Amino acid sequence: MLNPFQTDAFNMVSLTRAINILPNNYGRIRELNLMPGKGVRTRSIIVEEKNGVLNLLPTMPPGSPGTVGTRGRRTVRSFTIPHIPHDDVILPSEYEGIRAFGSETEMETLAGIVNDHLQTMRNKHGITLEHLRMGALKGIILDADGSTLYNLYTEFGIAPKTVGFALTTDTTNVAAKCRTVLRHIDDNLRGEVSTGVRCLCSEGFFDGLIGHKSVKEVFLNHAAAVDRLGGDPRKNFSFGGITFEEYRGTATNPEGASMPFIAGDEAHCYPEGTMSTFETIFAPADFVETANTIGIELYAKQEERKFGRGIDLHSQSNPLPICYRPGVLVKLTKV
Repeated sequence: MLNPFQTDAFNMVSLTRAINILPNNYGRIRELNLMPGKGVRTRSIIVEEKNGVLNLLPTMPPGSPGTVGTRGRRTVRSFTIPHIPHDDVILPSEYEGIRAFGSETEMETLAGIVNDHLQTMRNKHGITLEHLRMGALKGIILDADGSTLYNLYTEFGIAPKTVGFALTTDTTNVAAKCRTVLRHIDDNLRGEVSTGVRCLCSEGFFDGLIGHKSVKEVFLNHAAAVDRLGGDPRKNFSFGGITFEEYRGTATNPEGASMPFIAGDEAHCYPEGTMSTFETIFAPADFVETANTIGIELYAKQEERKFGRGIDLHSQSNPLPICYRPGVLVKLTKV
């Protein structure tokens, strides 16, 4: 008998195209387009840091030779791109009863079964990528089990910056705290541009912020204006030059415990509108067909089980979200 899964509709190219077209329902960082994707041909990347020296250029008489640029030191670092495979299975019981071949409707039914599985797989990859991106935004990229994949501060030789907002004290000048954050980010952009600063907050930090004596009235005015438009007042609240937003990203770790992406009573600031500070690198899959090709976000492939007892589905992603200037990242604490 013919195996419908051996048709071109279910080959590696078609399944990979399908899993990348399916909607990704997870990821505030993805929605903000903070770390756009870039494909590479290799399983590791080299990051070259050049500490270029910026000098004021003096005026010179016409015809004078130009000033000579000072060459900065170059430091090269290598990063291996994480490999994240995920498998599923389609059992014969899921598609029995549609074995009479030759009908387009039957092929559409099979495609629907495959798409249901691919959507579930994509959702798991989506929340995993959000977790990795949040790690890059915090400066420490963690694996699903909590182990450290990369400490960007260590890699780039930069001390992490933390600002305590003392939100439990009524006399705290929260606006001054915001200026401290803004100045630190400005000093560490090092020639990069930015359109503003956003802060993703845990529930505890956000509640402490909007409940503070010096902030409360401003937030109430913001909430009233947003309410008239039918929006969510927890997003895009601007105070002291920083846009604050409550971030609810969470997932379940391999042990089954809930794992919030931002620790309680903490928040993380970063510059928006940069040109080359944030990126997500995608390496190609470890398939024969994809060797030396440009990597994309997701890959999918299927293979018949032994004795025809089902179809194994394999998906994988090879992402490395990264912040090339971890000096611009600032952690805030409630106390």
